[in-house]
Amino acid sequence: MTKGLIFNIQRYSLHDGPGIRTTIFLKGCPLNCWWCQNPESISSNHDIMRQPDHCLGCGSCMEACPEEAVRVGETGPVIDRSLCNRCLKCTLVCPSEALEAVGMEYTAENLVKEALKDRVIFDNSGGGVTFSGGEPLMQPDFIEEALKSLNHEAVHTAIDTSGYTPWPILEQIAAYADLFLYDLKLINDLGSRKYTGNSSRLAIDNLKRLVEDGARIRVRMPVIPTYTDHDSNIDAVAELLIKCSIEELELIPYHNYGTAKYSRLDLEYRPGAIEIPTSEILGRIKDRFRTRGIKILSEDDLYDGRFKRHE
Repeated sequence: MTKGLIFNIQRYSLHDGPGIRTTIFLKGCPLNCWWCQNPESISSNHDIMRQPDHCLGCGSCMEACPEEAVRVGETGPVIDRSLCNRCLKCTLVCPSEALEAVGMEYTAENLVKEALKDRVIFDNSGGGVTFSGGEPLMQPDFIEEALKSLNHEAVHTAIDTSGYTPWPILEQIAAYADLFLYDLKLINDLGSRKYTGNSSRLAIDNLKRLVEDGARIRVRMPVIPTYTDHDSNIDAVAELLIKCSIEELELIPYHNYGTAKYSRLDLEYRPGAIEIPTSEILGRIKDRFRTRGIKILSEDDLYDGRFKRHE
């Protein structure tokens, strides 16, 4: 039976598709965006997140580590990531969760059972289950099995994707997903390679092919000041949408909720400080898209009857 690696199950999600949803976050991503708010999702393997202020200084983690990769410092646990083999033994013995395992294995059957605990909420709100990440399509067999089970239960499903996956995988998943939440970041290939670690070509081509196949798609653009909000990128996104006969766009303003995770994973947050988009910045972006004939969706019209479950 296929297993998947999940790092979070978020209930009562209001912005990941129609209705009230349960969003399932999967490990693994082909991108490494400078501004990523889920850095724990990038690796396809388990991770260990430090919570230094929880540390009791007991030394249990040091005794449990077979690689001598953990020590207790003045401010809490310290991990030598070059020695750590992610066996997670330190997390199992820590009495205060100063070391926390990131990633839990589920079978598709068990994951669907967990999601169906919220069935009443789905039924009453027109919601369902959204698979996010990371990039959920890095675990395609697991996703396909879960989608088939949810389809059997008549639960609406959505895939939150960057589009960075081989077309045969996207085509395979499109047969079972009710909706794609398709994130467009940077259209310029040089900028995309620099700030996301990958070419923009695959995501652009896959969007066009999904449209040709008649998939239900909601395109979204993260607004990252200095990175994605400049006029040339806005115009390039608008041009792509026009070519795909897509007339609507959802903007996802940057937030800094995830920046603290970087130090806890011993990662560098490369942008440093990014300003939160102001209403003036968002207004300018909306106006520029509107002049190109692209409607920017409001909270009231984000998910209407077009995105209900299809049979």
